Amino acid sequence: MLESFNFRVIWEYMPLFGHGILATAWISMISIIGAMLIGVMACMARLSHFKIFVVPAVVYIEAIRSTPLLAQLYFFYFGLPSMGIRMNEYQTGIMALCLNSGAYIAEILRAGVQSIPSGHIEAGSASGLNYLQRLRYIIMPQAIGITIPPLLGQAIVLVKDSALLSLISVVELTRAGQLMNSERFMPAEGFFTTALCYLILYHILKSLSTMWQKKLIYRPAV
Repeated sequence: MLESFNFRVIWEYMPLFGHGILATAWISMISIIGAMLIGVMACMARLSHFKIFVVPAVVYIEAIRSTPLLAQLYFFYFGLPSMGIRMNEYQTGIMALCLNSGAYIAEILRAGVQSIPSGHIEAGSASGLNYLQRLRYIIMPQAIGITIPPLLGQAIVLVKDSALLSLISVVELTRAGQLMNSERFMPAEGFFTTALCYLILYHILKSLSTMWQKKLIYRPAV
């Protein structure tokens, strides 16, 4: 099969794919950070005892999780300008990825928080820690440590979902493959290279997360 591949053309388009993999990497990185911040805030709001925080958090999480990312992306890209809110393609794509993944991260963290033994939280209260201090020093560190595997899975999903940004003309990996196919009509070469680049990004992200997990969870004996 590889004998029919035109590697010369693939090499010719490598600068475009290089730009695409860098764009995918920084878009995903910013989106993961933004999604984590949104997820933490939504989780805290949903676990709050005040309805003024709980209701908006529940509405946000359920609305995002019950609708496809593509519909959300099109709403932000085509719907918001009609409401007078204008952003470029990159800003729109990053916002869609942040809000979409943030809802799933909120539920992952909520499951992690609810798995923490109540005695730990009670010990923090007995030590004089207020609610925010308990969140910072007791609840969130344990919740994030417990939920690293599903958080990694959500981060990988976000990287792959960034391919949808090609539909609003963001030049990332999938868009690079589309451009190569439209200019040379070589779908096998174009999208094989795209898939290979995503595979490289996946293994880099997996290696970094494994290192982070060991550093966060495992402690040397003293």
